[in-house]
Amino acid sequence: MLTARRQFLQTSLAAPFFIRDLISKPPSGTLRLAAFGGGGMGWATLDGISSHPKVKLVCVADVDSNRLDDVKQKYPGAKLYEDWREMLREQKGQIDAACVGTPDHHHAPQAVTSMNMGLPVYVQKPLAHEIHEIRTMMKLAKKKNLATQMGIQIHSWQEYKTAVRIIHEGAIGKVKEVHTWSNKTWGDKTKLPTATDPVPTGLNWNIWLGVAPNRPFIKEVYHPGNWRKRLDFGTATFGDMGCHILDPVFGALNLGSPLSVRSEGEAPNGESWALDTLIRYVFPGTPYTAEKTVPVTWYDGERRPPAEIQALLGSIRFPGQGSIFLGTKGQMLLPHIGMPILLPLRDFSGFIMPQETRTDHYHEFAEAVLGNGKTSTPFEFSGALTESVLLGPLATRFPNTTLNWNGAKAKFTNVKEANAFLRRKYRPGFAVRGLS
Repeated sequence: MLTARRQFLQTSLAAPFFIRDLISKPPSGTLRLAAFGGGGMGWATLDGISSHPKVKLVCVADVDSNRLDDVKQKYPGAKLYEDWREMLREQKGQIDAACVGTPDHHHAPQAVTSMNMGLPVYVQKPLAHEIHEIRTMMKLAKKKNLATQMGIQIHSWQEYKTAVRIIHEGAIGKVKEVHTWSNKTWGDKTKLPTATDPVPTGLNWNIWLGVAPNRPFIKEVYHPGNWRKRLDFGTATFGDMGCHILDPVFGALNLGSPLSVRSEGEAPNGESWALDTLIRYVFPGTPYTAEKTVPVTWYDGERRPPAEIQALLGSIRFPGQGSIFLGTKGQMLLPHIGMPILLPLRDFSGFIMPQETRTDHYHEFAEAVLGNGKTSTPFEFSGALTESVLLGPLATRFPNTTLNWNGAKAKFTNVKEANAFLRRKYRPGFAVRGLS
């Protein structure tokens, strides 16, 4: 019998094509890398991949020249660009792969444009800003047979690998439900200031906006940090941390597309995401779950699982971020980031943890592009994960309403108005083949 995820992928990724592009190793034996984003996670991404001995950083595109000091100092030979589209046009044929470490609304345009050129891509989480973008990325990666990886680095660490194996080996029995949470607060209840500010020297505001609707610059509202709070650019706390924290939940339970999603918190205020969300999912059961369906609940900000769930930890301090799996034989607490703890402690006093080791998530991508092995979070896996995560913020637009989701058709079946938020129109001048 096919697993839930395989069923989801077969229905959602089916698309006719006649010639499959083959992955070709970089002809020189050196992987020539192009990077989108040079500061923050952009820097962490390009530097992580470029630390591989066979990778050469060729070029970097960043709209803010003030955030390129690290790149200039460590990679003086890399050519710098303000406009990522210009970089791809000029460097066509001179690069072998690309990495994306920009704000969420740029992920799909930059990744899809790169994949259209036949380039393997490493994309930071979340994979995209919209559900339609995710489906497009998954289909394109499959059609062109490209190496892909999403930047959920803890997936390759000992902590999360151990947790997945514990569930697979049945230490706590079949899983009945999962509670997941983050104390981050990427939302805003206040209205944005009406006064605008001059665009800082060195920042190309037009390209920073990209596919999103035009608006004036406001200091400390968007760039460089608070864009995660805004509807048009970020994906709230859930979009930021859900791809990390739900990663081992998806891996352990072999989840695919949910049956329904429901938000029991406030709605966004029209400009920014809400705070303190509580989102309930129901997924089809799998060989690792106790019933035909399994509930997975997300809490963020000041929200936490109910007292009876927290009481299961006994004297253990409740972590600020993490998950707890409730099984038929016990529970597993998985802090973000920490080793799993099996509960009750007295029942697992002699338990021997599976032996897992940490691997380099960035180098894994480089090796896959070089023709050595495969990635562990290709779009086949991370696309389904991100889609489920992004259904959460979308559901906050319809508080206290259960949204029934048809994963095969990628649409809501009972609240048709919700389908309008699966895809948006790109701003003129930023069209992308396959997305616009």
